Amino acid sequence: MEQTQYTPANYKSNQSVRWCPGCGDHAILNTLHKAMATVGVPPHKTAVISGIGCSSRLPYYMNTYGFHTIHGRAAAIATGFKVARPDMSVWQISGDGDGLAIGGNHFIHAVRRNVDINMILFNNKIYGLTKGQYSPTSDRGFVSKSSPYGTTEDPFIPAELVFGARGNFFARSIDVELQISQEVLVAAALHKGVSVVEVLQNCVIFNNGIHNFITDREHRAERTIHLVHGEKMLFGKDKEMGLVRDGFLLKAVKVGEDGYTMDDVLVHDAHTQSNFLHQQLAMMDGHDLPLALGVIRDVDSPVYNEEIDAQIEEVRGRKNFSSLRDMVLAGETWTVE
Repeated sequence: MEQTQYTPANYKSNQSVRWCPGCGDHAILNTLHKAMATVGVPPHKTAVISGIGCSSRLPYYMNTYGFHTIHGRAAAIATGFKVARPDMSVWQISGDGDGLAIGGNHFIHAVRRNVDINMILFNNKIYGLTKGQYSPTSDRGFVSKSSPYGTTEDPFIPAELVFGARGNFFARSIDVELQISQEVLVAAALHKGVSVVEVLQNCVIFNNGIHNFITDREHRAERTIHLVHGEKMLFGKDKEMGLVRDGFLLKAVKVGEDGYTMDDVLVHDAHTQSNFLHQQLAMMDGHDLPLALGVIRDVDSPVYNEEIDAQIEEVRGRKNFSSLRDMVLAGETWTVE
């Protein structure tokens, strides 16, 4: 039987997209449509689940099953959906506020459990829908409507949370890097287990230009590095810079100077079980070392919903259960008169 070939249009709903003109969400939506068409899972076998926030309007713009749920609970609902319907491809859409503030606990536990869902974290370092309060990823000293004299706290770094929760897939892109965004979303869809893709996104109304240090065209090549599994870690306008080991740390060098050759430049291995180097790469911020884009970690590990299914079948066969009622009544029971 010939397999149906899907195009991005197959994944677009007929709804008008109601984000502000110039919002980075438009680019993320566009690359998600393209990534889904590339992977080829049918729209009727796909569910997109969100919480609350500007980014969480995304399910309306998908010709798939969709759930626009409640604040911070997208990961919990996506987990339940995937366990109930393991045959479905499940995408979770969250902003930095929705996903890491009220939803932070659900986020880290979905990562820890390794549920087979694809999380896209839109990070604009602000609460946009509620009109400009600082968020869990806002930098110390950030001035906003809820911190008029500057925040007095340090932000979450999404990658650090993912690795702290023993995550096995982490990737990063920028809303203006359409090709990299599509690349990492395809990789996330193909990964078995939870995948987290952080997309640095611009809010033109309440936090315009927050990522300019990274996204500025003049400096982007020097301040970012596109990591590709199996390839040398090179960056710069002419790929003249590379990452090398400096003891236990990483160092940016110019190839051909100070005795450094191409042989010294590290090769990216996204599939190695050890996450030591992956964490170092993910924590680079574009200042002393370039911000890492692309798939940083992609490692196989037991998947929560598959382990649950296997356990159910094993217990059902061993105990002879044919229904939930059989299981409940199998133990010690008593009657209250």
